[in-house]
Amino acid sequence: MGRHVLGLHEVDRTEVGLAGGKGAHLGELSRIEGVRVPPGFCVTTDAFRRVVGPAVARARSLGADLRRTIEEIPVPDDIAEEVADALSRLGDARTAYAVRSSATAEDLPGASFAGQQDSYLNVVGPEAVLRHISRCWASLFTERAVAYREHHGFDHAAVHMAVVVQRMVFPRAAGVLFTADPVTSNRKVASVEATFGLGEALVSGLVNADSFTVRDDEVVSRSIATKELATHAAPDGGTRNVTVEAARRDEPALTDAQVVDLVRLGRRIEAHFGRPQDIEWCLVDDGFRIVQSRPITTLFPVPEADDEENHVYVSVGHQQMMTDAMRPLGISLWGMTSPMPRAEAGGRLFVDVTPVLASPRSRDDLMRVLGKSDPLIGDALRTVVERDGFLPPPSDDGPIRPIPGAAPATIETDPAVVTELIARGDASNAAAKRAIEGRTGPELVDFILADLEELRRFLFDPRSYEAIMAGMQTTWWLNDHLREWLGEKNAADTLTQSVPHNVTSEMGLELLDVADVIRPHPEVVAFLHDVEDDDFLDRLPALPGGREARDAIRSYLDKYGMRCVGEIDVTRPRWSERPTALLPMILTNVENFEPGAGRHRFEQGLREARKKEEDVLARLRALPDGDRKAEETKRKIDRVRTFTGYREYPKYFLISRYFIYKQALTAEADRLVRAGVLTDREDVFFLSLPELQQVVRTNEVDHDLIRRREDAFTSYQALTPPRVLTSDGEAITGAYRRDDLPADALVGLPVSVGTVEGRARVILDVADADLEPGDILVTAHTDPSWSPLFVAIAGLVTEVGGLMTHGAVIAREYGLPAVVGVERATHLVRDGQRIRLNGTDGYVEILG
Repeated sequence: MGRHVLGLHEVDRTEVGLAGGKGAHLGELSRIEGVRVPPGFCVTTDAFRRVVGPAVARARSLGADLRRTIEEIPVPDDIAEEVADALSRLGDARTAYAVRSSATAEDLPGASFAGQQDSYLNVVGPEAVLRHISRCWASLFTERAVAYREHHGFDHAAVHMAVVVQRMVFPRAAGVLFTADPVTSNRKVASVEATFGLGEALVSGLVNADSFTVRDDEVVSRSIATKELATHAAPDGGTRNVTVEAARRDEPALTDAQVVDLVRLGRRIEAHFGRPQDIEWCLVDDGFRIVQSRPITTLFPVPEADDEENHVYVSVGHQQMMTDAMRPLGISLWGMTSPMPRAEAGGRLFVDVTPVLASPRSRDDLMRVLGKSDPLIGDALRTVVERDGFLPPPSDDGPIRPIPGAAPATIETDPAVVTELIARGDASNAAAKRAIEGRTGPELVDFILADLEELRRFLFDPRSYEAIMAGMQTTWWLNDHLREWLGEKNAADTLTQSVPHNVTSEMGLELLDVADVIRPHPEVVAFLHDVEDDDFLDRLPALPGGREARDAIRSYLDKYGMRCVGEIDVTRPRWSERPTALLPMILTNVENFEPGAGRHRFEQGLREARKKEEDVLARLRALPDGDRKAEETKRKIDRVRTFTGYREYPKYFLISRYFIYKQALTAEADRLVRAGVLTDREDVFFLSLPELQQVVRTNEVDHDLIRRREDAFTSYQALTPPRVLTSDGEAITGAYRRDDLPADALVGLPVSVGTVEGRARVILDVADADLEPGDILVTAHTDPSWSPLFVAIAGLVTEVGGLMTHGAVIAREYGLPAVVGVERATHLVRDGQRIRLNGTDGYVEILG
């Protein structure tokens, strides 16, 4: 049996399992030169397991009854004696202590568990200390702590409780220090909150705190609160709130010099732990005492750079409509696909645009192009450019990569260009599928690394890129000129409905055709409603109409089965691997549409586009110089309809090629599992492609590396990536800067004209889609895998997106009013609320 009580000086940060997160960090803090921690000891998790473990094992629920049971269990004599001995070394019978919970799942890099368990201040006497140790043990099972663990995926049985007992300090002031700005995430800015007395009033929200911002050892901003209450120790134990004398209420709790000294101390602690810290402190007569330090879990990581210069990074995920964290294999493959210099942080990819912003020749082009696509990115970059001294001095030395979309596309308006490009892409994928067959081991990975060159050759073919840009630039031309000439807002939205060769919109319409096959067979429909396993296709033929239904779904998967939510991450399960993901969309179509809806939808869009064209041209001819304007506009309409559909093909080509790679790599992973090299086939997802190449050559793998990356990925999933990030760690969000909107409207970017009212359906996972006609889809972001839902909705609202991202293109294709880039839309709009979406002017109103 291990010792039940250890001095704080006997533990360090490696012993979370024994001392809990708080105890381990306090022990580590006490080892840092110049950092003063109130002396104390830790009642270890060995004591918890011995005393509380049996009660937990017998408990039927983790609630109030269990807490009462734990509090009533007497502390065994030998543990009580160890506690009494430790107390005697710290003080006498009148000494006051802080008795604080320290769970093993606490103060972790991915989850702080702040405030989830209980702590007690000013506890006097051995009996009272023992009683409060039991209360700390019981607090592991408060409703809030149980819910927090469930939310973060922690196993209740695997979490144990230690208890920290420290000599009580009675400070003049106390508060919190963040060594990185908790609002902007800027690592060079520290934030201090301070109040009189103990910090409990501040933590509990009873008082307003003084706030100070510090940069480069200087207080750069301060706000002094009126502090009417302060928390102090009560004479009979515990704490009490007292009224602050009127003359002192507006005095600062700390001087500027004290604030700077505190931040310097915090920087020393931050350097020791290697990451920004959330630090609780007390000011006693002779200096600061540190009573807790935990990592700030909400900060987005900063990409690593090879130099100490300032850098500006733009999110790739916001351009690709996939801001979720990616596993290392997905990041590796995506990073090797693009020729742009990439930086990685938090499981996401960014582009370092610093050289472009620093060059007068390219800066305006970049901000103009990105601003058209996503105004929030454009505004964020403008904010950086306007800061004195952040970017390197302007230089015209060396070549600057041309900004995509800045130069006019000169490709001829010829439909044959599109059909030839698509045929070449399809042929390239077919050849790759044949060539990869039968390859294994080093030969397989070598082939993929070499084949990436062929993938890039098509993906970045100048004619392919010109075709994409021709559609985008012509859209901009039509919107700009028809607004100027006719007062039409976003006229191109209607003019680009039902364009040819749009593989993503065709994917949605063809799923309506699948529903047509299934709808006449009620037993098949009932069966699909109850399906949970992905082998359901094999069981379908046993039902009347089941063989036809199976063949229709399989035919659809043969063409589109490489797609899925978050498809740029090759590690995500594809529809072919998890066909149940299609069922909510198929069943929605079965219930809400008549036979032939796919064909009717396309024909209706085509009629609306032609009608719009006739109307626009007729009105133009009635203007001064109208014939010229109409003739030029007609050429632009022909051009936009020729190339807009192709915008979706390169992504289809890329994801098809990725699926070819993935099928071969997962088969190789199965071989490595059979050989005992890997524990699980998905272990390969946590290796980069070059690392996997080494594994298949040596048949050796670093299992600890894989586990660490799994843990890191889990923590990254809880983070929200910024659109623009600086090397200081500052997340710059940008703003629309519009004052022409109704009061309380949620502003965004208009990407598809029209106004619609309806029920908001806030959906974060396609698998949860339960839609009815007239619903407005509100979600974080959409990629092509969401497109089949678009046939069933009346409008679209997303938090992420731009004028030419996939969701916007398909919304216009289907004639759906849409607003994208609405910050925190899924939080501000509640599921089921009635909303009005204005896709012409770009805002959303909550009606009730």
